[in-house]
Amino acid sequence: MASRVAMLLGQVVPCVKVNASKIRVRRMELDTNLNMYFKKDEFYFAHDPDKRCKTGDIVLIKELPERLTRLISHTVEEIVYPLGDITDPITGKKVVVGKYREDIEEANRLFGKSKDAFDYANAPPRGRLEGTRDFTHGETYIKYHEDGKDQPFAV
Repeated sequence: MASRVAMLLGQVVPCVKVNASKIRVRRMELDTNLNMYFKKDEFYFAHDPDKRCKTGDIVLIKELPERLTRLISHTVEEIVYPLGDITDPITGKKVVVGKYREDIEEANRLFGKSKDAFDYANAPPRGRLEGTRDFTHGETYIKYHEDGKDQPFAV
C-alpha cells in the first residue's frame, strides 16, 4: 500500500555525498499480527548544493520530477527546525526543557534573575563553535578500519 507523497519531513543525517544531504524520514508501519505500529526509517538523498542543511536539522524535502543522479531524487525545500533551537510546533513559541521561554523570563522578572542563569536573548546562533566543539560542518567520510587515530568526521 505504497503512496506517492510530494513533500516529506525528515531529519538530516551525516552524508559523504557532494552537493547532497541524506535525509531520514521516519514512518510508522502497522504490524497486522500484533496490531501495533513500529518505526520504519527510509533514507533519501536530497539535492543541497549550498550545504544549507546541517546534521540534526529537521527539513522539508520535495520529490524532483526526474532524478538528478542514481541516488538523488529529492530537493531540500526548507529547513523547518534547526538543531538546538526547539520550537513548539503548535504554538510556535521557543521551548527550554518543558517550559516556554516566555514563562521562564516572566518568572525571572517576578522573582529575580539568578546571576548564573543563561540568557537566551543574547545567545549567538548555532555555528559559533564550529571547529572547536561543533563538528557538524566538517566533511564526513566512511571509516573503513580502526587505526587508533582520532577520526571525528567518520560515518
